[in-house]
Amino acid sequence: MRISNNNNNGNGFLVETVTLKNGRQGDEYNAKIAGLVTPGYKPRFEKLSGDGWVSVSADGIISGVPDRARDSIVTIRATIPTTGQSSTLKATIPIKRAGSPLVPDLKVMTFNLWWGGTYINNYHSKQIKFIISTNVDIIGLQEAHGGHVQRLADALGWYFWQPKSGDLGIISRYPIVEDYGLVNASGGVRISLDGTDQQVNFWNMHLGYDPYGPYDFCFDKMSVEKVLQREAQSGRTPQIVDTLKAMGPQIRQAWNIPVILVGDANAPSHLDWTEELRSKNCGYANIPWPTSTKPAEVGLIDSFRIANPDPVEVPGITWSPIYPFHNGGTGKVEPQDRIDYIYHTGGRLQVVESRSLVVGRPGVYGSHRDNEWTSDHAVVVTSYKL
Repeated sequence: MRISNNNNNGNGFLVETVTLKNGRQGDEYNAKIAGLVTPGYKPRFEKLSGDGWVSVSADGIISGVPDRARDSIVTIRATIPTTGQSSTLKATIPIKRAGSPLVPDLKVMTFNLWWGGTYINNYHSKQIKFIISTNVDIIGLQEAHGGHVQRLADALGWYFWQPKSGDLGIISRYPIVEDYGLVNASGGVRISLDGTDQQVNFWNMHLGYDPYGPYDFCFDKMSVEKVLQREAQSGRTPQIVDTLKAMGPQIRQAWNIPVILVGDANAPSHLDWTEELRSKNCGYANIPWPTSTKPAEVGLIDSFRIANPDPVEVPGITWSPIYPFHNGGTGKVEPQDRIDYIYHTGGRLQVVESRSLVVGRPGVYGSHRDNEWTSDHAVVVTSYKL
């Protein structure tokens, strides 16, 4: 699915509207909006209109105690003191009833940033606009080397996890309360959605990319046995095995705290390489890709295929919106596959919908610099009921 955002080229708020994290009637609330302005500017913030309980500090912190259970809408002005230039933001704060769960619905994204997004002009503002437009709660990031995780978290006013090595990161509207560390191309955290009453164990992975199975099949016509051997050679098979082993105790307790695993597996799913898609998949079918069969074996559920069970009708391609051919606009036809996933387990999680998304109509690699879309992957977004 493609969605469009309008560009804002001024020095002020990067968006016109935003939905912030949930609040609850009678509970203290605070959220940060100072990062939603053009980088490099430090404006003064003020409340123009909104419910009486809402305060906005000069440095961009929204706070107060909601007095009723309804969406609270506040209009905020940001003014650059040196120039007098100003812009406004309309922020919506969903307020839940006193005594009710704070987060009854959870929206999760997996997003390969493509080296932070740096291959695209104005990538920061484009990423922020896109993330806000999706209204997600937690994002697993890949190819987020060099501070991009914190950059995005600071802009959104969110919490973040980024290990000292590797390219993984997690950003969340809600507090990250435990760090499970890195485990062979993956890592995980525990996120508190509502104190100890609502929590989720959230893992992120970025598995090895070379050799790449669809190339082995489509370009080199290798045997199934050979390709599966090379899946292990790529690192992907031991990486997913190690990840699932580390997650094992949490998976077994998922009835208590739900578990989510997201990321870029750099491999297709056995659910997509079916007999009906043999022609699309270069004459091969029923391939037991380890990176998808092994999660299924331990009880993890592919959320996209729960929401979209027919891979013919809804393929959900994530690789690649800018590589229709192997070299971008030239070369062999590039195999198109769903290689980015959101898995889950736990009785409290019910899939409402799951989609693959890009913004606009991205130009192919080589003509990509001004794309509105900042990655070479599509993202996947899954909405859950808790």
